[in-house]
Amino acid sequence: MNGHPDFDAFFHGPALDLLLQSIDMALEEDGPDLTSEALFAPDEILQATVVAKAEGVIAGLPLVALILEGAGPSGYAADIELLVCEGSRVTSGQELCHLRGSATLLLKAERVILNYLTHLSGIATLTASFVQALQGTPTRLLDTRKTLPGLRYPEKYAVQIGGGQNHRLNLSQMLMLKDNHIDQAGSITAAVEKLRTAYRPCPPIEVECRTQDHVREAVQAKADRIMLDNMDEREIAACLPLIPQGIESEISGGVSLEKLPLLGSLGADFISIGCLTNSAPVLDLSMRLQLQADA
Repeated sequence: MNGHPDFDAFFHGPALDLLLQSIDMALEEDGPDLTSEALFAPDEILQATVVAKAEGVIAGLPLVALILEGAGPSGYAADIELLVCEGSRVTSGQELCHLRGSATLLLKAERVILNYLTHLSGIATLTASFVQALQGTPTRLLDTRKTLPGLRYPEKYAVQIGGGQNHRLNLSQMLMLKDNHIDQAGSITAAVEKLRTAYRPCPPIEVECRTQDHVREAVQAKADRIMLDNMDEREIAACLPLIPQGIESEISGGVSLEKLPLLGSLGADFISIGCLTNSAPVLDLSMRLQLQADA
């Protein structure tokens, strides 16, 4: 579709549909660009360059074509020249891509393009820093469902571009037992049994555990993954030996960049971190536009 294997592998089926819906909504929010339509003739051409104003990891370049397609009239295509690869680490002042097309099209699409690129590149950049902090440990970095409404899939895609991995994309991909579910069923054991009775085949089951007794019961119930929720390092170190091979382990809650090397050294399979998507600062980018000189 867009010639980038990671993008094409991620965005298909419902993920692609939701991405296109989010782009359409972003363009619809802006409405018609009355200023540009009054000041530029339909045949006037602009050239544009997207430039990094800070160092970081670039994510979202394949969206540029989709945004321009959505902003322009049916059948219209702007010229796009990508100067860096998706996932590249860039420096301040580096040019990322050149665009050429109708002045009214590029001006309408400018802010939407930058909104996606700065946000997704910010997520990829923050994720890369967390992945770097885990290097040398066996633990892999996961995101969470703490995403902006309507942007779940592009944000989780940006985590992958930054070197992280995705937790469940939605509520059906993995079944997670939290306190209220366990209270409703009466116990961890009963809750796991009810899920496996209700769904055949049953999606993987993860159990949030806050004590060693919870971990032991989740192991006995043969959960697929055990989350050590909001435990300190000493509690985590005591719980991990209770989880046998064949059951995945995940650390979650109270995780900071500074703590990652220590937490990774404890040997859990995963660490999940909400701030990758819900608190990542944008990567500062700009778009320079100029009228094309007459030939």
